[in-house]
Amino acid sequence: MSPATLPGWNEEDHLSAFNAWADGCRAARDAAARVQCDRAMHIRQTSRPVTPSMARAFFETGFTVVPAETADGRPGLLTSYFAPEYAARHARDADFDMPVLAAPAGWRRGQTLPPRVEIEAAPPTQTLAWMRAEDLFFMQIQGSGYLTFEDGSKARAAYAADNGQTFVGIARPMAQQGLLPQNGTSGEAIRAWLAAHRGPEAQAVMALNPRYIFFKLDPDDGGDPAGAAGIPLPARRAIAVDPSHWRYGDLVWISADGGNLPGARGSYQGLVVALDTGSAIRGPVRADLYMGRGDAAGAEAGAVRHPLRMWRLVPKAS
Repeated sequence: MSPATLPGWNEEDHLSAFNAWADGCRAARDAAARVQCDRAMHIRQTSRPVTPSMARAFFETGFTVVPAETADGRPGLLTSYFAPEYAARHARDADFDMPVLAAPAGWRRGQTLPPRVEIEAAPPTQTLAWMRAEDLFFMQIQGSGYLTFEDGSKARAAYAADNGQTFVGIARPMAQQGLLPQNGTSGEAIRAWLAAHRGPEAQAVMALNPRYIFFKLDPDDGGDPAGAAGIPLPARRAIAVDPSHWRYGDLVWISADGGNLPGARGSYQGLVVALDTGSAIRGPVRADLYMGRGDAAGAEAGAVRHPLRMWRLVPKAS
């Protein structure tokens, strides 16, 4: 099946998609993907500029399309994430009272450490910075973030380790407990509630998610963070996927509409590149769309919970 048969293909910004693919295709490992990656590099080098029609022709001649399917044939789920920007402090104070912790010495991937509540009660390792509790909680969900300190200095907090506990979303239990309405559990609504109930009440809710992330601090280069594939994430063109069903560098068409959270955009459709993964991203039709960096991206990302269809664009070997 040709990419031209995809729903909404004629409305796609093929040049934007081409640039995202060309920037991220080195993450792909199979031979056919390398052939198409080399072809994209050649087009970039010999065509100045690359035009939208050239980009469209690249996809239509270099790829075939295969739908991804759930076990029951029903739609999967699209959510979204972003790179948050938060205030931080070098020293603890009344509001900035939660430590950003470095990875424990000798940590090994897959190692099981105590749950969130025990780590917070007795921090086992070096403190890198201090944040508001709700900000740190959301930065741990996102896996990275950007910090601005009181002296104006900036840093990127990058994932360094985790406690091996299973991620548990707090939106559903908050709704079940009547803390938020059933259709009012967007990221912004959850964060606002935690901020308004800062202290033991919010800590009890955050403790429902036992997973804990440790960080390292790097300079802020002003760009977007790298995903698990080691490549900077292009806003709105990168997704986190389940690596048991997808490979880094895969080119994917997503089509998602019908989101019902307040403030949700009607639909998301287009070409994206699989460049990341996440503990809550499981299944063959499940994706987390990287929205970008900062507050505006975060506000939109928090309202994404849309039924999802996905198609894999399979590269041709020649």
